[in-house]
Amino acid sequence: MKDYIVRATAANAQIRAFACTTRNLVETARSAHNTSPVVTAALGRLLTAGSMMGSMMKGEKDVLTLQIHGSGPVQGLTVTADSHGNVKGYAKVPDAMMPPNAKGKLDVGGVVGIGFMNVIKDLGMKEPYVGQTVLQTGEIGDDLTYYFVTSEQVPSSVGLGVLMEKDNTVKQAGGFIIQLMPFTEESVIAKLEENLAKIASVTSMLDAGNTPEQMLEIVLEGFDVEITDTMDTQFACDCSKARVEKALIAIGKKELKDMIDDDKEIEVNCHFCNSHYIFSVEELKTLYQKAQR
Repeated sequence: MKDYIVRATAANAQIRAFACTTRNLVETARSAHNTSPVVTAALGRLLTAGSMMGSMMKGEKDVLTLQIHGSGPVQGLTVTADSHGNVKGYAKVPDAMMPPNAKGKLDVGGVVGIGFMNVIKDLGMKEPYVGQTVLQTGEIGDDLTYYFVTSEQVPSSVGLGVLMEKDNTVKQAGGFIIQLMPFTEESVIAKLEENLAKIASVTSMLDAGNTPEQMLEIVLEGFDVEITDTMDTQFACDCSKARVEKALIAIGKKELKDMIDDDKEIEVNCHFCNSHYIFSVEELKTLYQKAQR
């Protein structure tokens, strides 16, 4: 199944909902960063959330950044997404390990630890919007549920999941975000809470073969679900050698001269996709000349 996001409304537009499947993009991230299974689960959940939250933005050039800073072994996670379904991200310590939790599952909360989350929205204004909340569990879904309620005043339920194969590749990944409008009736809220309490997990729904549309039918059982939009989502990094060249020119003549004087090629790595860019001494000299201008 390809990765995609669906947007929907339900209960006469009292509920808005998003759901997605993200196995391919999470596997791309795992392969690029060689993450441990528990870090794959943590980063995969944040990438999944980022893809859906990015799709909520309306501007062509809007960019969302999710940052988690925690006391656990992974130390931090960063994900950025745009409004077109493109998402990328990395873990500060990609090979961090953690024993399984009490339920025998990957301990995402343990590897993240206690800390805080930043949600940064660059909507083309003078200053980006920045929301910061304290991590509630480190499980990421719970933390984003708390963020939506406290920072955006939107009662929400966020479900995220990553299931691994025995060879540590990604078997399933996806999630949902359910949000209540201000005029939602109490009976709708009660029914939704009842539905959510019955769901075992996102990964169990995906592993049973459910599509994002079918996940929403399960979560929103008893409500008229209307799919309003479908969007492909993928791991996509916009780094390039040309962009790295611009960054090297921007660091200034003195730093470039020091690199040239070392008389060794340099390697620049992209945090987000782990691509490597090599610059020879001759190339550095060319950049130095451009910096002179």
